Amino acid sequence: MESNEILRGQIFEIIENQIKSNDPIETEVTLKRLINEGFNDFEARQLIGQCLSIEIFKAMKDTESYNESRYIQNMSNLPQEPFEE
Repeated sequence: MESNEILRGQIFEIIENQIKSNDPIETEVTLKRLINEGFNDFEARQLIGQCLSIEIFKAMKDTESYNESRYIQNMSNLPQEPFEE
């Protein structure tokens, strides 16, 4: 298994945990919205994963704390690409 597939699996697992725990609730709302807009489940999770990846990258690179507000804002803008502040 390639490292990209492993990382995607881990990100998808985080997304699934967020949906199961309703924390943040916007993750499930975004998933459903994207599916209603015509994306399949995998594509929708990939888009959400882009938003999550920014938070992971910022924490690792800049030792910045998880920014839930930015994460939620980026999800609300999907399918537009997420941004880093």
